[in-house]
Amino acid sequence: MSLNKNYKFIQMQEKKNKDNYSLKEGFNFLVDSLKITGNKSFVLLSVFLFYFGLFASGQTIFNDQTREPEIGIVEHLDTFLPKDIYLINEDGQKVVLTDLIDKPTVINFVYFRCPGICSPLMEGLAKVMDASDLVPGVDYQVLTISFDPRETIDLGIHKKANYLNLVNKKEDIKKGWKFFVSDSASIAKGTNAVGFKYKRNGNDYTHAAAIMVVSPKGKITRYLDGINFLPFEFKMAIIEASKGESSPTINKIMQYCFAYDPISHAYVLNVTKLAATMILFFALVFFLVLVFKPKRKIKINS
Repeated sequence: MSLNKNYKFIQMQEKKNKDNYSLKEGFNFLVDSLKITGNKSFVLLSVFLFYFGLFASGQTIFNDQTREPEIGIVEHLDTFLPKDIYLINEDGQKVVLTDLIDKPTVINFVYFRCPGICSPLMEGLAKVMDASDLVPGVDYQVLTISFDPRETIDLGIHKKANYLNLVNKKEDIKKGWKFFVSDSASIAKGTNAVGFKYKRNGNDYTHAAAIMVVSPKGKITRYLDGINFLPFEFKMAIIEASKGESSPTINKIMQYCFAYDPISHAYVLNVTKLAATMILFFALVFFLVLVFKPKRKIKINS
């Protein structure tokens, strides 16, 4: 074994020893705490559940996923939009994004020449606006912003006309759905602010599909992923935004419960992770019951 390999081996052993020491400390703490109750059967059961839960979950259940994806959506709930994002509106005028937000606002980043998911996304927006009982321009507004600095507002106006042909509430949606283009600096600030990660690929871009809902004060309160939106979920996001409340996307719960199976090319229930979570939960319940359970008083007959 070379010196380099030997050094790496020693480092791995040291890390393993540290991890084992941490687990041992947690084990000892749990045992000492539970022994106070004097119930040995519950002690053994709780310790078993504690360890089984850790190993069943691969000891990753508490890991913090801090690395941001290169392409996708990184949620920035409860953060406020910068006040120096400049856009060009349908009249060719330069405006400030935050000055436009005086009501619950849906923001979506697309590029008008997109051959992929941008068109289905805007079709989905048009359909849910048409189906919702909320009034665009009154109860909320939608701001569609091109993240391609090469595009002009004429292209955006043409796209808007196409999508208005898909709806029945043409006048309301025309007033409440506004299209914009911008310069590269403002685009970078805007996409970074909402966590919209994309990558240029030749003349086109690789990106995800999502809409962001912002409160009247410019705070990000909700993300809706995909290209199709349920009227109920869309309405709830608008109502929450009007109150300044934030809510995590349901996709996070789905991603926790399901995992992608590369063999079947489908999402399957992540039984291991769910079982580990339930085991840890019940272990915690047992622990709390044993700690706070009132002790029986022993009567001594004289």
